[in-house]
Amino acid sequence: MDIEKQVEEISQKRGILAGIWTKCKKCDQILLQKDLEENLMICPKCGCYSRLDARKRIEITVDEGSFKETNSNLRSVDFLSFPGYKEKIKKTDINDAVVTGEAKIGGYNVIIAVMDFSFMGGSMGSVVGEKIVKAIEKAIKKKYPVIIISSSGGARMQEGIVSLMQMGKTSAAIAKLSEAGLAYISVLADPTTGGVAASFAMLGDINIAEPKALIGFAGPRVIEQTIRQQLPEGFQLSEFLEKHGMVDIVVERKNMRDTLTKLLKFFAKK
Repeated sequence: MDIEKQVEEISQKRGILAGIWTKCKKCDQILLQKDLEENLMICPKCGCYSRLDARKRIEITVDEGSFKETNSNLRSVDFLSFPGYKEKIKKTDINDAVVTGEAKIGGYNVIIAVMDFSFMGGSMGSVVGEKIVKAIEKAIKKKYPVIIISSSGGARMQEGIVSLMQMGKTSAAIAKLSEAGLAYISVLADPTTGGVAASFAMLGDINIAEPKALIGFAGPRVIEQTIRQQLPEGFQLSEFLEKHGMVDIVVERKNMRDTLTKLLKFFAKK
């Protein structure tokens, strides 16, 4: 019996061994976790993209050693006493669903904010909104362009109306960035939905998406159930949105850093 069949049998009985082996969510190929990470979390067999945490995405995007984190001390508070919320916000090793900081990409200074889906589905609450606004304010002060990489299920229901207020808050900050004549590049990773898609994620001077990323306000199943019609194939995936003018360009993960460098060079000349 070959190694793949042995691993498959073990995985079915005991689950994939954490940290050693993993299974592609699309083609079910058994992969070494190390090999998957070296391939930027993209399945070498079918090309399926797995999600990156914020730290890893920063590592592969910015110039080595250039990232300086900001506002890392901000933490979510259960101000509505929502059942189970305190426990959920303590489950990960990051303080909230976005990591912000100052960095260089291709030698160009930038302010960058990267969302992390592993923290409550990348949901946007008061801390996410505050950190993004503070990052933009720093960019205006330093006259740096802003890059935000989104991966989110939308507004955080555990914070009620306060989470929805972040849509207007972040959008207003981006308007001020535009008034200051500074560039905003938005990168849309899978998924970018809900209140995040309906606010800062789609407001870039350039909107870039990773391949096959789900992007939209409501999910396709919700839309189909609401309008009682079947949606076109690939509806709300990044390629569909690019074809219909909602996304400017779809860029493979391995080419993202070079693409951002070219865009930063273009905006620097302007």
